[in-house]
Amino acid sequence: MEFQMLDQEFWYGGAVYEGYRQPVGMKNCVEWDFRENPTANQLMPLFLSSKGRYLWSEEGFLIRFHQGNVTVEGNAKIELQEGFQNLRGAYLEAMKAHFPFHEIRLSNRFFEAPVYNTWIELTFYQAQDKVLEYARGILEHGLEPGILMIDDGWSPYYGKWEFRRDNFPDPEAMLRELHDMGFQVMLWICPFITPDTLEYRETRDKEFLIRTPEGKPRILEWWNGYSAGLDLTNPEAMSWLKKQMDKLQEMGVDGFKFDAGDPCYYTPGDLMQEDVTTNELSRLWAAFGEQYEFNELRVCFKTGGYSLMQRLCDKHHSWEENGVGGLIPGTLIQGLTGHPFGSPDMIGGGEYLNFWEDYDEKFEPELFVRYCEIAALMPVMQFSAAPWRLLNQEDYQRVLRAMEVRKQYLPQILETVDCARKTGEPIVRHMEYVFPGQGMECLMDQFMIGDKLLAAPVDKKGVTQRKVRLPKGMWKLGDRVIDSKGEDVLLEQKDGPLVLERCE
Repeated sequence: MEFQMLDQEFWYGGAVYEGYRQPVGMKNCVEWDFRENPTANQLMPLFLSSKGRYLWSEEGFLIRFHQGNVTVEGNAKIELQEGFQNLRGAYLEAMKAHFPFHEIRLSNRFFEAPVYNTWIELTFYQAQDKVLEYARGILEHGLEPGILMIDDGWSPYYGKWEFRRDNFPDPEAMLRELHDMGFQVMLWICPFITPDTLEYRETRDKEFLIRTPEGKPRILEWWNGYSAGLDLTNPEAMSWLKKQMDKLQEMGVDGFKFDAGDPCYYTPGDLMQEDVTTNELSRLWAAFGEQYEFNELRVCFKTGGYSLMQRLCDKHHSWEENGVGGLIPGTLIQGLTGHPFGSPDMIGGGEYLNFWEDYDEKFEPELFVRYCEIAALMPVMQFSAAPWRLLNQEDYQRVLRAMEVRKQYLPQILETVDCARKTGEPIVRHMEYVFPGQGMECLMDQFMIGDKLLAAPVDKKGVTQRKVRLPKGMWKLGDRVIDSKGEDVLLEQKDGPLVLERCE
């Protein structure tokens, strides 16, 4: 397929990770190959236009934008639909036609309270006493309880999904104590089996594993080493996995973080019960996770409209697009591709090596605080690195202030969450989505929460004031009311992240 862009037309979509390179306009030259998800985040075979058009395919495709000329290649039918007036119209029509929302069973706890993940503090060395110490630290330092995720390392190995008793001598007691503190508890899990184990031999003999074209179990390489892959197309294999998870829930576990499942770890042409693409394997892992009220996913294909809490991929402790600079663009594209229930990764960055290698020299308190201020205005706010350990008292108070700002606007945030459940509309909305035709197409550093709250947090180093594009109308900032004709206003961020309310 080949077509021409319209005058002043801009396009959004595809891969969430590529949000920082969007929107694509007449002057841009960009090529993306989405036939296999090349990113560690969500991918939708969807692009939306500010002029009310959209592109869709049932499979990933190769797309080229070259100075107004667009070419698209793929193995499945590619649709170009038009006539929907604006960005919002294109999104709503595409959603209705191709990814209508499922029943959203996600717990409201994700949005009402922070999420805490043990990863940065404990990495692969998860242990009962350390988990409890982390949880107590949260409460002792004035943070409220929320959802606590125990990350990779709580089990003996992959495929044996039970607590390792050397590090967790009494997990039942730990879960009771965490619940008594006010936490819900989630556990990290992956679709892989450690070789040379009883579980490996059992799943091999029952043909629950992905096999090479020669019929041998595929030992795939991923970031933790080498594992066999569970055949996600085999209902009996998934039932085998679910039985283990059922036992954990009977013990008191509330849900699971479904990690890995990246298409890049699978090999095209491998044998499974059903012949599917690597992208489809990623989707099946997400579909399995959807049954849980408490879940988290990071990488998915074609899961717009699913009942999933979608995290941005592991961010660096950086001001660039792989860190703080990518939070708002990534979240905006999440919303425009049907993934409204998003988390901007772990505050300060989820790439653990950033906190291991000379972090004393590289750690920037200002960056951590700015990250927190942005996350406070997102659907889900997630901590991992302990702010009370990393920050001095002054900077830590800024973190607490960001939490207060979130509480201040929590009713509006929850109202927008409820809207997303019912209508499928984004929670975090692009300015162009809410205010079409006012020159907002390229704004990727400010956003709307629903249709009434404008968030413009600072995301640049050493900056305390920023330019904010105000749509036409009356806007309230604290005690100040601004009558905007659609101009840029220079505002100072003094006491928490900048939030303006749209006056009725």
